[in-house]
Amino acid sequence: MQAGAHIGDGASPFPNPPPFGEREQRLASYATAPLPPAGGGLGKGLAPTLTTPRLTLRMPALADFEHRAAFYASDRSVWEGGPLSRNAAWRLWASEVGQWPLMGYGPFSVEMDGAYVGEVGLYHPAEYPEVELGWFVVPGAEGKGIAAEAARAVMAWARDRFGWDEIVNIIDGGNARSIALGQRLGGRIDPTRPGIDPGDVVIVHDLRGAA
Repeated sequence: MQAGAHIGDGASPFPNPPPFGEREQRLASYATAPLPPAGGGLGKGLAPTLTTPRLTLRMPALADFEHRAAFYASDRSVWEGGPLSRNAAWRLWASEVGQWPLMGYGPFSVEMDGAYVGEVGLYHPAEYPEVELGWFVVPGAEGKGIAAEAARAVMAWARDRFGWDEIVNIIDGGNARSIALGQRLGGRIDPTRPGIDPGDVVIVHDLRGAA
């Protein structure tokens, strides 16, 4: 879930698809993140459950889609390629949840006091240059530190599970609130790091002290 992605109805991540063979090489070049060992210890492709003092991070459930559909139907989604139709939002959300059995990581649904408050996780669609740490909260959960608390839990899990030294945020340059959150989490802006769209801000987090 990248702030600045532009995905619409029926849109391909490759507007001008290269010839067969070249496209496969390009797709292979995106797979920069190490995959978990066979078996993975994650059950049948499911997310583990993480807890923090206030939050529970769990595998997404079908009912959670309604929150993302509402987000993508609103102007709040402008930094993530929205607004989108319900059909486009479904394809995007389902592909992200589908990372769990394919890659061993993906989005976590976040609950506080038993209520859904957002989603935080690791995202790696084909057009992303590397794995990204992303977040989303429902309107009533904004300004309560929920995204930051959940993001720290995911960073610690990623370090412990995969041994990664760093993770990035890829954020549309106009999304000042997400950029500020990335920096509050201890990240640094790296202008040499590739984003997805022109103007993207890439924030790098050192995970070596996260676990």
